[in-house]
This record gives sequence, structure tokens and C-alpha cells, in this order.
Amino acid sequence: MDFNLSDEQAAIVETASAFAAEALAPHSARWDEDKVFPVETLRAAAALGLAGIYVREDVGGSALGRLEAALIFEALSHGDVSTAAFLSIHNMASWMIDRFGSEATRRAYLPRLTTMELIASYCLTEPSSGSDAAALRTTARREGETYVLDGSKAFISGAGVSDVYVVMARTGGEGPRGVSALIVEKGMPGLSFGAPERKMGWSSQPTAMVHFDGVRVPAANRLGEEGQGFRMAMMGLDGGRLNIAACSLGGAAFALETAQAYLGTRRQFGRPLADFQALQFRLADMATDLEAARLMVRRGACALDANDPAATKLCAMAKRFATDAGFKIANDALQLHGGYGYLKDYPLERIVRDLRVHQILEGANEIMRVIIARELLRS
Repeated sequence: MDFNLSDEQAAIVETASAFAAEALAPHSARWDEDKVFPVETLRAAAALGLAGIYVREDVGGSALGRLEAALIFEALSHGDVSTAAFLSIHNMASWMIDRFGSEATRRAYLPRLTTMELIASYCLTEPSSGSDAAALRTTARREGETYVLDGSKAFISGAGVSDVYVVMARTGGEGPRGVSALIVEKGMPGLSFGAPERKMGWSSQPTAMVHFDGVRVPAANRLGEEGQGFRMAMMGLDGGRLNIAACSLGGAAFALETAQAYLGTRRQFGRPLADFQALQFRLADMATDLEAARLMVRRGACALDANDPAATKLCAMAKRFATDAGFKIANDALQLHGGYGYLKDYPLERIVRDLRVHQILEGANEIMRVIIARELLRS
């Protein structure tokens, strides 16, 4: 058991951290305020190999592991949580095409996805099926060498901007075994998008509904076999949960560092805030929770890389703990700033807003508890 990073991993962290400091952090407040989706910045990240982190090299991927991905997303989110989180979604969709697509499909899409010439979104959630994802109602009816899609997806990051949508649709009976995965391209007749959602956070990425009204999709765009889509979606979410947990780590680390600096400079009652033991204890607890969350995320990532049978449980544990801890750390950092923390002149209110949704997406933390309990009781 070695908790030290390898030389290669340390270099990866250094590269991602430098990119976050130079290309993300200086613009984060403006992107949030003006709701800017920084496509060119995302393409600059892709040029560093960050758009196909665990995609195979023959189509332009970096062929790294889930541990390296966790390190990257923690570093990127230190600069901007929202933009790093979108990049994690793009990586998840690209990985599904790489892992389950035919050779022709891989070569048709991934060389342009790994450069972010094409941008990808992941479409699972529906208006009437959020946590109960297997109850999805979007249908894909087979007609010869074509599927005809009808239905809607909700809360889709990148909707209307992304070029490629990995869509879970019902090709068979009820339940998870009736779900298949299809690639839908922007511009296909019958594909449309709802109005941009007005959100609490994640303002640097667009979110909207995606509508399918008789969208005809070539059968060659199916990933894997019919009925395998839900399994693919859940496999994708194991990694996606680690990535979003890692984004919570980066945002929380930034909040902790900001609070630590503030306690050293802000004076009340004739002394720096850092001299008050109650605030020292608060800072100590924040740092301890962050380190514990980081260890859980990296443990889950190692388990996923090793195909450990306990990986799904460990990923759910890491997601639940790290996203809860990350939000609390950021919220405590805001509290330590008093009224200043509530102002947009300071970055903490943005971090709090961005981290809050991490407790909901990629499976709400209540569902993480369901997964953990199920795995415990199955053993």
C-alpha cells in the first residue's frame, strides 16, 4: 500500500494544476456571471489529452486509469468546478463509445471527441425517471436498419451545444434489460432542445431538456447489443461518480485554502481570527474531512482500475462521502468569512453553489446509500 504518487502521476497533476491556474481560475467568476460555455478552453484541455483520459490511444485517447482521472479532475476543479465537471461528462460519454462501440463506430467518433472537435453529452435522466433510472420511457423502435426514437431527457449538460448524445432508450420490455444505448447526432431530424435551465450553479455549462420526435438513428449507432444499455450506463456511472467526487475535492480544497488565508489576515477583537481556538478546530475538521474524502476517492479509483468486485460499492461510498464533505467544507469556509463570504466579490458563494449539485447528480446520495446497503446485504 503506497500512498505516494508515481513520477508520471505527479507530472499529470502538475500539468492539470498549471492548466487550472492559467486557463480556468482567472475566468471562473466571469464564466459563472455571464453563463459562458468556454468551448475553446475545453479544446485547449483536450490538446493536453484531457478529453479522452481513459480512451484508447489508437483513436487519440490518453489510455490512463481511473486513479489518474481522479487526480486530474481534482486539480482542474481547483480552478473551476463547473467546467471541470462538464469535462468529466464528456469523458464518460467518450469512454462508453470506446468501450462498447464497434470498431467502425470508435473510428467515426473518437478521433474528433478526443480533440473536442465534437462535444459529447450523456442522456439517461428523464422528467419522470430520475433516481429510478430503469423506469425510463424514451423508446427506440426498430425499423429495418434504423431505430426511431421518441421521448425526452432531462437535466442534460451540454444540451443544444453538444454534437453527440449517448442516449439510453427502451428497445424491449420493462426494466433494465429492455434498455439499449444509441449515439444520436445533433442535426438529426426530430431532435430538439428545451430552453436553458435556470440553475443555482454550474453556470459555465448549458443544461436543458433533449426531445426526440421520431428521430431516425442508424442501427450501426447502437453500442453493444440490444438490452445492454442499462448495464453500460451503470458501468459508466461508477467512473462518473468518482469524477464528480474528485471535482468536489478540488472545490473543497480551494475553499479550505481560501478560508485558511482569510483567518490569517482578518482581525476581530484585536486579534487575527486564526488565534481563536474555536476557529482553529473548525479548520482542523475541514482539513481532516478533505483528506479522508481524498483517500476514499483514490481507493475507489484503484478498485475500479483493478476490476475489484467491490468497486461499485467503493465508488458509491466515495461519491457519497466526498460530495457531502466537499459541500460542507465549502459552506464552512463561507461561514468563516462572515458576510463577505455571501458576496460575489469573493469566490466562496460560487463554490458552494457549484458543489451543491454534486450531492444530487450521478445518482443522488440517497441512492448511493441504497447501492452500498444492497452490496453489503448481498455479501
